[in-house]
Amino acid sequence: MLDNKVALVTGGTRGIGAAIAKALYDLGADVIITGTKPDYSHTGDYQYICANFLKKESLNRLVDKIRERKIDILINNAGINQIGPISDLSVHNFEEVQQVNVTAPFMLCQAVLVGMRERGWGRVINISSIWGKISKSHRASYSASKFAIDGLTAAISAEVASDGVLVNSVAPGFIDTELTRSVLGVDGMNELALHVPAKRVGTAVEVAKFVAWLSGPDNTYISGQNIAIDGGFTRV
Repeated sequence: MLDNKVALVTGGTRGIGAAIAKALYDLGADVIITGTKPDYSHTGDYQYICANFLKKESLNRLVDKIRERKIDILINNAGINQIGPISDLSVHNFEEVQQVNVTAPFMLCQAVLVGMRERGWGRVINISSIWGKISKSHRASYSASKFAIDGLTAAISAEVASDGVLVNSVAPGFIDTELTRSVLGVDGMNELALHVPAKRVGTAVEVAKFVAWLSGPDNTYISGQNIAIDGGFTRV
């Protein structure tokens, strides 16, 4: 299904990113993943590029590398979060979140879109969050970044969809990942599930399967959207 397609998945070493990388690989894509660890070792026939988006030089190096590659599918998954009262957020911390969550996807989109448009086919999926569709207290920097990625998605889609390049955002809700479990624990996960109409948290595989579908040839007309995978949480 994705034979001869090259996919770049940022933040592809764990959680949702790792699940997406595997889903694309299983469909036949050549997969490149990024992560922040210089000595990262992985299973699977992926190419790994170390890139720390908090460091402008590292991000610029990645962008230069990607400009030289044929990239058919871009998954902007890497992200960071800063939780706390707005009165406690420093400008530096706020800007760091925007650097990783907005500026890096913007630059990578610029790097791949020229080739996608020339070839008349491409898919870009920006991994957003339910906090980019709704928000809550202590999420000022994170929600700002995720609402921004929705706007970026819509604007790019309007510009490139006529060239066969479809650009969407996917907004995961509460997802069972290693990071979520380490932060919340089992009791915390169970408490979260009570607030979800589906009465459970989602899985990274569920997100990955949908992202893979949006990234493939069966998606012919969905573009410019911010689609929640959240068990109905943002609709109640």
